[in-house]
Amino acid sequence: MRPLTQFALVGLASCAFLYGQSTPAPELPKDPRELFSLAAPSYNFTDPSLKPWHLRATYQLYDETGEPASTGTYEYWWASPTVYRSTWTRGDSTHTDWHTSDGKHLYAATGHGLEFFEYRLESDILTPLPEPADYDPATTYFDREVRSLGTTKLPCIMIVPKMPMHEQLSTIPLGMFPTYCFDPHLPVLVVKTSFGSLTVAYEHVARVQDRYLPRLVEEYEGQRKIATMTVDTIEKLNPDDPALTPPPDAKNTSVATVGVASGVMAGHRIRGQNPVYPQDAKEARAQGKVVLKALIGRDGKIHDLKVISAPFPSLVESALWAVSQWEYKPYLLNGDPVDVATQINVVYSLGN
Repeated sequence: MRPLTQFALVGLASCAFLYGQSTPAPELPKDPRELFSLAAPSYNFTDPSLKPWHLRATYQLYDETGEPASTGTYEYWWASPTVYRSTWTRGDSTHTDWHTSDGKHLYAATGHGLEFFEYRLESDILTPLPEPADYDPATTYFDREVRSLGTTKLPCIMIVPKMPMHEQLSTIPLGMFPTYCFDPHLPVLVVKTSFGSLTVAYEHVARVQDRYLPRLVEEYEGQRKIATMTVDTIEKLNPDDPALTPPPDAKNTSVATVGVASGVMAGHRIRGQNPVYPQDAKEARAQGKVVLKALIGRDGKIHDLKVISAPFPSLVESALWAVSQWEYKPYLLNGDPVDVATQINVVYSLGN
């Protein structure tokens, strides 16, 4: 986990787009589920009570050495829980998704597809907290620990999937699985870390319609910066704004996402290296199957990954890093590419 001392403590920034006064937060609960429940309403940007709004941000992608590589813009228009739009623009590449009041999901794209971390910036800024299903007590448990940020103590919660070999582990390092560190006084997310080296930092948090929105998001792989997003403007939106109306040439899919069997999608894979077997897993004689839930975008790239089950912690990190780089031939429905929800099984075997 990237040392917390390298991040700035969250301070609520002023924002011109405010629709009401914030109220003092109660003392943060010790129970992890209670803390997530307390924070969830302040990160709910799909509430029908929200007034239409528009966000514009710039982002920077970095190369494998951590040097700046390319820049882009991201815009989000929200009129209601059913009418909203997202647009990424980088160089000669664009990608736009529209959701319309009649339930349609339309899109338009030019140039190269979005990168995995580029696409994920949207969820990092708008939906950073886990869904309740992600910490189902039947399949997961919590590990709570206090970490230091300078002289400040941050409550951190790790969501750990139940695995067959847990009894062989004396401890699981904080950050090996999805870990959420909050401000000590407010239910504000400061740092999110997962799988040992993926870290997202949230800074300059603004109060927007009585919700928390970070004005700066930074993504890291270990010590290497991967991407940053800076929110430039947050403003009111006219619900009749023409940006919410898809152009005639926007492509329509009858469903936003289709479920496809793992075996079928395995045959669509066109690029990507197989995972490396971690040495500590070999020494622990750990083997078996890491089961991942994946969202493969219309561009054939991995847009989201979640762990369903795994036999050993470091196998999860190995599988995630390899699979996140895989690319697939786009899956077609009625001749048009669609987002695909599928299961990916990564098998580790020590052999005979």
